[in-house]
Amino acid sequence: MTDAPSTAGGTLYVVATPIGNLGDITLRALEVLRAVPLVAAEDTRLTRRLWSRYAIETRLVPYHARSADRRRDELLTHLAGGADLALVTDAGTPLVSDPGADLVAAWVARGGLVVPIPGASAVLAALVAAGLPSARFAFEGFLPRRGSERRLRLERISADDRATVVFEAPGRTAATLADLATVCGASRPAAVARELTKLHEEIWRGTLAELSRRASDEPPRGEVTIVVGGADADQGPTMGVEAARFEVDRLVGEGMSRSSAAREVAHRTGLPRRDLFRS
Repeated sequence: MTDAPSTAGGTLYVVATPIGNLGDITLRALEVLRAVPLVAAEDTRLTRRLWSRYAIETRLVPYHARSADRRRDELLTHLAGGADLALVTDAGTPLVSDPGADLVAAWVARGGLVVPIPGASAVLAALVAAGLPSARFAFEGFLPRRGSERRLRLERISADDRATVVFEAPGRTAATLADLATVCGASRPAAVARELTKLHEEIWRGTLAELSRRASDEPPRGEVTIVVGGADADQGPTMGVEAARFEVDRLVGEGMSRSSAAREVAHRTGLPRRDLFRS
C-alpha cells in the first residue's frame, strides 16, 4: 500500500521542455515555470534560451549529474519549507536518461507531492516517425559502451518482439548500428532519427545493415535516436542463454513465478526452457 503524499511542504514539478524546437513548450509548462519561485535546471545556460524566448523571470539554480549532495539537500530544504520547485533538463523530460531521479526519490520518500508536467519526447517522436509497428515498445536509453553488459542488452533487444528505442551519441551511432546488425540480424528493420524537431531534422529508414553503412559513410550530427523493429516470432533463437537467464530474473523481479518466466522467455527466444533456470 502506498502512503498518501504529505500535505506539508511544497510541490515538486517535473517539467518537460522542448527537445529542439522551442515552440513545442506546453501552455501548462509555461504557467508552472512562471509561477514557481525556483527552477532547478541541468544546464542553466541552455535553459535561459527558453527563459528569453518566453520572458520567464523565475530564478534558476543548476542541478545536474555532478551536483553535490549538498545541492540536493538545499532543494529538499526549499520544498520542506513549503515552497514549490520545478525541475527541468536540457531537453525533454527529467529522469528519462537525464538527472533528477535522486531528488524525486528523496522527496517522495518524505511524503512530498510530485507532479509531472508532460511535453515533447524524443522517444515518442522517433517511434511515430519510424514507420515501424510501435503499439508496444521498450526504451533502452543509452547502451553501455562496451563489455558483457552491452552484449546482454543487445541480445535482449534482439529477442524482444517489441520495437526498441535507443539513444546514441552521433560519434558512436555507426558502431552501435553495426553491433545491432550483428546481434539482431542485418535485415532487421530500423530507423535513425536525428535532430528531431530542429531545422535539420532527418529520419533514415532501412535495415540495420543499410543504416550502419550509411552512418559510417555519412556520420550523423546532433542528437540521435534509434528505433529497432521487434523480433519476428518465427526467426528462431536470437538471445544467448546467459542473456535469457538475465531476462528470466528480470521477469521474476517484476512478480512472475520463475516457472512462468522461464516459459515466457523460452517461447520468445526458442531456447529450451530447462536451460533458463539458474542453479
